[in-house]
Amino acid sequence: MPTESSRARSMNETRDRILDVALAVLGENPDAGMGEIASAAGVVRRTVYGHFPSRLDLIRTLTERAVGEMTAVLTEADASDARAGAAWAEFIARLWPVAHRYRVLLALRRGEYGEAIHALLGPLDELLAGLVKRGQDGGVFAKHLPADLLSQIAYGAVFAIADSDRSNGTLGARAATITSLLMLGVPEARATALAGDLP
Repeated sequence: MPTESSRARSMNETRDRILDVALAVLGENPDAGMGEIASAAGVVRRTVYGHFPSRLDLIRTLTERAVGEMTAVLTEADASDARAGAAWAEFIARLWPVAHRYRVLLALRRGEYGEAIHALLGPLDELLAGLVKRGQDGGVFAKHLPADLLSQIAYGAVFAIADSDRSNGTLGARAATITSLLMLGVPEARATALAGDLP
């Protein structure tokens, strides 16, 4: 007879598998339904709905997971004594695999789940704006836009590149880092140097 802890562990493993599969399925087709996700995960629809009562619950959970991962990366990159430009470059380089994995959120953010995703991204947006403001105050980033808006534009470019890169893999962290630094007002030579030897 399975113990309570082994049952709970099994349920958590199933939930995590559904989330991983949902991310892959939605990454290929943002309009995929719960039935497609269940089929790809090798479970019945009832199992998916048992963990996520609605598609919105599933999207929210994926977003919370993404925010947790991205916030951890940004907090670590920004905790260094590096100037804002170097901290941003480190953040994007380390964020790239996460952005690539969660690129579907960009498409979903533009659709019916936009408000829910936007609300969950709020704390991360504040951290990004704080880093950009630090760069503006230090003369590293341009001041032509407020920090909160400028950070969103530069950050959005990273996800746009990740989304456009899903088929052939020709662009990578280097392209995303340089592009976002250029959008922040960093001169091209400096942006290229900050990107270093990223792929």
